[in-house]
Amino acid sequence: MYFKLPLIKSSFILLLLGLFGSVKAQEIITVKPAEIDDVLTNPGMGFMTFQRFNGDALNEGIGWTEGFPIEYQEFDGDLEMDDHPLTTIAYFRLYWRFLEPEQGKYQWEHFDKALQTARERKQQLLIRVAPYGNKLPETDVPAWFREMVGDDYKDQSKVKHWQVDHENPLYIKHFGNLIREMGQRYNGHPDLHAVDLSIIGAWGEGEYTRLLSEKTMKSLVDAYLESFPHTPLIMQLSDYQSNQYGLSRANVGWRVDCLGDLGFWAEEQDGFNHMYDRYPMDIINYGMQDAWKKAPVTLEVCWVMQHWKDEGWDVDYIIDQSLKWHISSFNAKSSPVPDEWWPPVNRWLKRIGP
Repeated sequence: MYFKLPLIKSSFILLLLGLFGSVKAQEIITVKPAEIDDVLTNPGMGFMTFQRFNGDALNEGIGWTEGFPIEYQEFDGDLEMDDHPLTTIAYFRLYWRFLEPEQGKYQWEHFDKALQTARERKQQLLIRVAPYGNKLPETDVPAWFREMVGDDYKDQSKVKHWQVDHENPLYIKHFGNLIREMGQRYNGHPDLHAVDLSIIGAWGEGEYTRLLSEKTMKSLVDAYLESFPHTPLIMQLSDYQSNQYGLSRANVGWRVDCLGDLGFWAEEQDGFNHMYDRYPMDIINYGMQDAWKKAPVTLEVCWVMQHWKDEGWDVDYIIDQSLKWHISSFNAKSSPVPDEWWPPVNRWLKRIGP
């Protein structure tokens, strides 16, 4: 007696035998890609342009602009820039007064045009809304808000750069409304790299965030966390309370605004500098040492790189420290890289990134 295999099973066995024979007959090929030592322009990593885009002329000397609407340059189709690496991020920082010149009337065309231009220049946009700059009228909070809250914040002995009282419920309401409206329009935008979580202080740098009440801090931070669930957020390395609150609710990255400071204010501040006396400790003390694993770490030059060189500072030390802190992007303020520093900068570009 014998049993006849069903037709489907017989066909399957024959197919397997045929495939096995084919595999045996194939020649095994080993491919070993050639190593290169080139600088690659990777998305979300490397240098960024500031108030400018790939292909634009750089700032001259040691000056820069920030907070004002972009002055768009004529583009000739060439993305390369003299004395600056090609980038995949364009950073745009704008004062509140330009986004909301009239209460509740938002000028989104500033961001719309910047996002479109970034796409055309092979970049994504990183944005920060700064509540105000210094005491100049053209960098103040919106005129309608100044009229609403009155004169400058008075307690300059503790907060020398505050121009309004952030504990005022009107600040929390109106600045928070701006951020929420911005989130409704831009959260998850494909050309938006990240949003700088700016809540207080001159230029949006968050100075003295630690003095905020817990309620005020959470209200301002929540405006971003709730409005940008699908866009990366970057917090100022400012204090334990706000940094830990941000991390407890989202994968936030961190930023600082004075990379390279080895003594700008040392004479007047008893030898203090950011590279030795702030950043290494703050990263640990504020619990941000592992934030780089899930979100960007973006560092901004203190002054510009030419100023580092004029002061005689060790660029290799600055670069190595930034790499130790897991830098993913660097804002050189669209200012030139000194000619003699291209070898270390290229070394930097080959290693920068999470």
